[in-house]
Amino acid sequence: MDLWLPLCVLGVIASLPLHFASVEHLKLEKRYGEERGRRIGEVLGVVSGCGFFASWIGIWVSPQPRFYLPSGLPMFGSVLVHLISLTHLVLAVPLVALGAWLGVSGVREVTLRVAETHRTERVVTSGVYSLVRHPQYLGGLFAHVGISFLLSALYSLALTPVIVLVVYLISWKEEQELIREFGAEYEEYMGRVPMLFPRLRRS
Repeated sequence: MDLWLPLCVLGVIASLPLHFASVEHLKLEKRYGEERGRRIGEVLGVVSGCGFFASWIGIWVSPQPRFYLPSGLPMFGSVLVHLISLTHLVLAVPLVALGAWLGVSGVREVTLRVAETHRTERVVTSGVYSLVRHPQYLGGLFAHVGISFLLSALYSLALTPVIVLVVYLISWKEEQELIREFGAEYEEYMGRVPMLFPRLRRS
């Protein structure tokens, strides 16, 4: 049995404790002092983030059965030695493009350093953060589904509920810490803007 996929799934899950620790800014600063606690949190954030995304990418490209939606449309080209279904390509491109736009737009609003270290000095509510509280994670979910279709990766697509759960837990933990740091200001933002999925109609 190939261990690549199970190890990548375990890598995604194993990144959670490190990520949780990295966003406990006040706790780290109380325990280690402000400057050292900040540095420890930043290192934990970068390590957990890199581990999480490397494992996530590993899920997409790991050896696994391929699936193809019946459509009668042609197969062409190849990605990682697998044929690309035109149907899957049509489904994948908008999802990956939307995911990339959300991710890049989110980083532009908060800066790359904040995105890497999960440490911000203010509550960001502008741009894509006026649509959802975690646009980069939402973008990751769109990209996950899109890339799973592009690669016709059956297990990757089947693992989507697990990925959604992990992303929800990460988002929830970050918000618990943001409430501790920013209090009513962040709670007011939470009341106005949904966590991951935009409202169809703006109030």
